[in-house]
Amino acid sequence: MSFHLGLTGSIGMGKSTTAKLFAEEGCAVWDADAAVHRLYARGGAAVEPLRAAFPDAIIDEAVDRAALKRIMAADPTALPRIEAIVHPLVAEDRAAFKAAATSDILVFDIPLLFETGGDAAMDAVACVSVPPETQEARVLERGTMTLQHFEMIRSKQMPDAEKRARADYVIVTDTLDHARAQVQTIVRQIRERQTDA
Repeated sequence: MSFHLGLTGSIGMGKSTTAKLFAEEGCAVWDADAAVHRLYARGGAAVEPLRAAFPDAIIDEAVDRAALKRIMAADPTALPRIEAIVHPLVAEDRAAFKAAATSDILVFDIPLLFETGGDAAMDAVACVSVPPETQEARVLERGTMTLQHFEMIRSKQMPDAEKRARADYVIVTDTLDHARAQVQTIVRQIRERQTDA
């Protein structure tokens, strides 16, 4: 029986890098954002149901995220309708990953794990964290969003302090080596626990 570890953290906290560190330790990693990208891509399972509900969101036979954002901005009822289509497809993708995975530890990289109640399905949760000024600097260094957009996203996410308080493990991602050492400790502790069980 594999151990299910939820991996979460707010934007710019180093979650994607930390997920790679878990993979380096032999864990199988499922990435919620990557699953949505697969569903939205040409031939993806979300394309036709979203075309039926929001024809303008489909460009070149794929779901266009920018078009979806415009639709959501113009129609306050759009988001729950989109979620009603996409969330069950994401759950199917996650179930298929679980069924196919052979690793002893399965890591579920889910940005809104606590916000969506997904932590209830996990054996433990690891939260990545850095101070707010580091978080802001990292996001703005990417050059993909404005400070205003970043602050809007951060305001919609559960506060970092609350995520840390609810998590079983907190991984401080101030440096790559520090993050790697913490990941190795967590993996070792989980494997020791599984051996003892």
